[in-house]
Amino acid sequence: MKRLKRLGIDAYMLLLLATVLAGIILPAQGASADVLGHVTYWAVSLLFFLYGAKLDPRGVRDGFLNWRLQGLTFGATFVIFPIFGLIIAAVVAPVLGATLALGLLFLAVLPSTVQSSIAFTSIAQGNVAGAIYAASVSNLVGVFLTPALVALLLHADGGGVRIEAIVKIGVQILLPFVVGQVLRPFVGRLVQRHKVITQVVDRGSILLIVYAAFSASTVAGLWADIPLATLVILLFVIVIFLAVVMGAMVLIGKISKMSYPDRTALFYCGATKSLASGLPIATALFASDQVGAIVLPLMMYHMLQLLVSAYLSQKAL
Repeated sequence: MKRLKRLGIDAYMLLLLATVLAGIILPAQGASADVLGHVTYWAVSLLFFLYGAKLDPRGVRDGFLNWRLQGLTFGATFVIFPIFGLIIAAVVAPVLGATLALGLLFLAVLPSTVQSSIAFTSIAQGNVAGAIYAASVSNLVGVFLTPALVALLLHADGGGVRIEAIVKIGVQILLPFVVGQVLRPFVGRLVQRHKVITQVVDRGSILLIVYAAFSASTVAGLWADIPLATLVILLFVIVIFLAVVMGAMVLIGKISKMSYPDRTALFYCGATKSLASGLPIATALFASDQVGAIVLPLMMYHMLQLLVSAYLSQKAL
């Protein structure tokens, strides 16, 4: 363990890797998948309740009014990312084929993650209040903006987007946070004294998300339908994509002379993409026989961003 720690690999990273393997070898399916979905849902809700109970209302107000952070995060998600996506998809389309290239473009126009980006911001001692607003606004706007960008960039026939995506963000994320803020005078000191509770819920929710995502991909047979050589090339492309975007977020944060907490929130909200939002949007926009291949780049990116973010969240950006 001492040698692994010198490489930046700790027990939590090993747990993440074990969770990935568990999702591939022993995926949750049927009734167990339903139970996992409910447990993950309530774990995320508890996480945001604890955030609300822990955060000073002045910090929440400052996060909402931090226009530079909010503007840069929005620009990164819906301007910079799509530009990179267009370039990368055009370069690799002859090798990967039209459908996977379409998946790379779809990945590029999605909103950022909510649960994991805020959890990693918290672990890295960043601006959690700012991250909550940046990620939530990204998802609320993305429900409408992503289909529009898909129609613009991919020339797809846009369809209706499920209202459930908006309701879920409000009920699962924003409502528990508001309740936590309201109850802060009664439970705030208890949460502050027992910070390990928030840490356990932070990291536990991420492990649940990882296992659920890998289980879903295994049960759907995504790993068996595409040749191994194509998967390897696609993974290489995703690694480059993630490195370019994360490097851009670090550079923008430093050029804009943002504080460390704000740079951290920008990094995790601006460089991540939401699997939870992406799957229902893809189902609404594309033919059922295309959805599996189109969301494969998103699933790879999502898993890789979790692993890399888990490592980086414990380091100074």
